[in-house]
Amino acid sequence: MLRIDGRTNEELRPLELRTGVLAYPEGSTLVKAGKTQVLCAVTVEDRVPNFMKGEGRGWITAEYAMLPRSTLQRNPRETAGRNGRSLEIQRLIGRSLRGVANLNVLGERTFTIDCDVVQADGGTRTAAITGAYVALYEAMDRMVKHGLLPTVPLVHPVAAVSVGIVLDEPMLDLCYEEDSHADVDFNVVMTGAGDFVELQGAAEGKPFSKTTLDSLLTLANKGLRLLFEVQQQAIEALATEQPTLVRSD
Repeated sequence: MLRIDGRTNEELRPLELRTGVLAYPEGSTLVKAGKTQVLCAVTVEDRVPNFMKGEGRGWITAEYAMLPRSTLQRNPRETAGRNGRSLEIQRLIGRSLRGVANLNVLGERTFTIDCDVVQADGGTRTAAITGAYVALYEAMDRMVKHGLLPTVPLVHPVAAVSVGIVLDEPMLDLCYEEDSHADVDFNVVMTGAGDFVELQGAAEGKPFSKTTLDSLLTLANKGLRLLFEVQQQAIEALATEQPTLVRSD
């Protein structure tokens, strides 16, 4: 059975990672997953939150926002502060990146990754995590080249993907239309070592079985392995020190 965009149930949306897209951030990546587009930009500052001062360790955090016309109808800018959804997503991005980083190597520096949704068609948080890892690696790699870090302190890659049950079918990497009709919906964040950073999932109707959960995690793992491959290609291309576009096959 083909899906509304012509994919099979086990197929990711076409993925693109474009590195070095902005001139000023220490690292930047534009990630495209189908129609979803997220711009990830890294800022490095010589300071840490108050609760970490004097420990000699660094911090990694994130901010997430959707541009007003990233959706079909205009969404007002969050000028009065982040709404609950944005706060939850940016905390997830921060946790995901800290989960694969050795903060002791960073010194008392803060790495902030701004993840701005340019266009939304489902999976914005998962695309943000996948792109933010590459942008963060670019920033750290640049610091290594300038003698500011001894090594890139990212122990494993980290990426994320959605899976769900739609019309009784397990599906990988849901677009918005599929997500809005899913009976079960999961966001899976995993490291390259196969460990989970976070599982976010729920049934919209009847409860689901452990067998269903296991099948969805197996499907997610299949998609994540391809995401790790594309991330690695983008990282290897950083050696050229030129803006680079990497696509999934």
